[in-house]
Amino acid sequence: MKGAFRNLLVRRQAQRAVALLAVIVAGLILRGFGYAAGLPFVIVKYGGSALWGAMVYLLVGLFAARSRPAIFAVIALFLAISVELFRLYHTSWLDAFRLTTAGALLLGRVFSLWNMLAYAIGIAAAYAFEPARPR
Repeated sequence: MKGAFRNLLVRRQAQRAVALLAVIVAGLILRGFGYAAGLPFVIVKYGGSALWGAMVYLLVGLFAARSRPAIFAVIALFLAISVELFRLYHTSWLDAFRLTTAGALLLGRVFSLWNMLAYAIGIAAAYAFEPARPR
């Protein structure tokens, strides 16, 4: 039985890793080319935030593989909201990092309650498609 559980865990982790890469690529494409493709601001801005929330969920799933998916969702939401609240904290070095592409993608630049809603939607979507979630 241990071997079967291990195989299942490895398969789920591989699915999460593939989903994580797909979400990252989709987010970069949306943010990089969304406006050029004529997508509205709301889709580009908050779609990217929803994808960021899904990414956090999948990362938590990769690091806490033996936990239940509902736990992933709670931890991911806590982390995403924490990062958003962290935007209210300003130092010169942190603001300089936020002006870089990496800083903008990882930490964002401006605090927004709407981002928190988008994160929650992205986390809920990732949870809904979670391979280990009980059906």
